[in-house]
Amino acid sequence: MESLGSARLDPAPNRVPARNLDPWPAPSPPPRGGGRARRSRRQGNLLVAPALAVVAIVTLLPIAFSVFMSFTDPAAGPDGFTFTWVGTENYQSVLGSEVFRHAVQFTVLFTVITVIIEMSLGIAVALVIDRMTVGRSFAIASMLVPWAVITVISAQLWNYIFNGVYGIANALLMWLHLIDEPTSFLSTPNSALIALGMADVWKTTPFVAIIALGGLQMIDRELYQAAAIDGAGPVARFRAITLPLLRPALVTALTFRVLQSFGLFDLPFILTHGGPGHTTETVGVLAYDVLFGDLNFGAGAAISSLTTVMVLIAALVFFKVFGFAKEVADRG
Repeated sequence: MESLGSARLDPAPNRVPARNLDPWPAPSPPPRGGGRARRSRRQGNLLVAPALAVVAIVTLLPIAFSVFMSFTDPAAGPDGFTFTWVGTENYQSVLGSEVFRHAVQFTVLFTVITVIIEMSLGIAVALVIDRMTVGRSFAIASMLVPWAVITVISAQLWNYIFNGVYGIANALLMWLHLIDEPTSFLSTPNSALIALGMADVWKTTPFVAIIALGGLQMIDRELYQAAAIDGAGPVARFRAITLPLLRPALVTALTFRVLQSFGLFDLPFILTHGGPGHTTETVGVLAYDVLFGDLNFGAGAAISSLTTVMVLIAALVFFKVFGFAKEVADRG
C-alpha cells in the first residue's frame, strides 16, 4: 500500500483552480480623466457662467456699491451725486447711536419670540394635518392662504383689525365685556409689539408647517408601529422618532425664518412704522428712515452693510451648529 508520505502533491490536470478568498480585494485604480471629461467640465462651466453673471450683477454689485457708499458722504448736486470719502465716520456714528442699538435689540428680541412661536405652532399644525384622513387637501390649502397673501396686504389687514376706531379687535373685546371703551392697540409699546407679533406669526406659521409636514411624510410608518409594539407611548414616539427624523426639515425652516426676521421691513413699516416712537423699529425700518427720511445715504448704507454682516454671521452660526458645512463638504 502506498504510504501517505508518498502521495502525489501535484494537483490533478482537470482540477478547478482554487478561488481567491480574499474578502478585501485591492481596489482598481480610478480612471484618469481624458480630454472628453475636460471638455465636458468646460462646457458645464460655460453654461453656468451666464447665470452666475446675472447673480453677481443683481446681488453682489449692489452690495459692493452699498459698502462703498457707507465709507463716503454722498451729496446730490446739479451734476449728479458726488461721493466724498469719510472713512469710518458713518459706522462710528451708527454704532454710537442709541436708536440703532435699540433697533438691533428689538430685531433680535422680536426674532427670538416670533420664531419660537412659529416653530411650535408649525410643528403642531403639521402633526394634526399629518394624522388627518378626511379633508387633508382642504386643510393644506386653507393653511397656505395666510402665507400666500402679499405681506403689504396682510399688514394692512391687521391694521384694520387693530384700528382704534373701527377695528374688529375692539368690537370683539367690547362685546365680550373685556374692555369698556375702544383701545388704540398700535399707540402703546406693549400692545403694538403684541399686534406686530400676531401679524407675523399668522403670516409665516404656514411656511414652517408646510416644511414640517413634508418632513413628516418622509418618515416610515413602520417605525411608529414597531415602537408601539415595544410599548412606547405617543410622547416617547415623538421624542425618539419624530423629532430626530424631522430635524433636517426643522433646521431648514428655522434657518429661513431667522434670516427673514433679521431683514423684516414691510410688516412693521406698514403696521406701526416703528412706533410708537422707536419701540417697534426694526433695523430695516431704521435704514429706510435714515436713507429716505433723513436723506443720509452714507449712514443708511452703513446700517444696511451692518445688517448684511449680522445676517451672514447668523447664517454661519446655523451652518456651524447644525453641521451644514460638513454636509456640503462631504457632498462636494
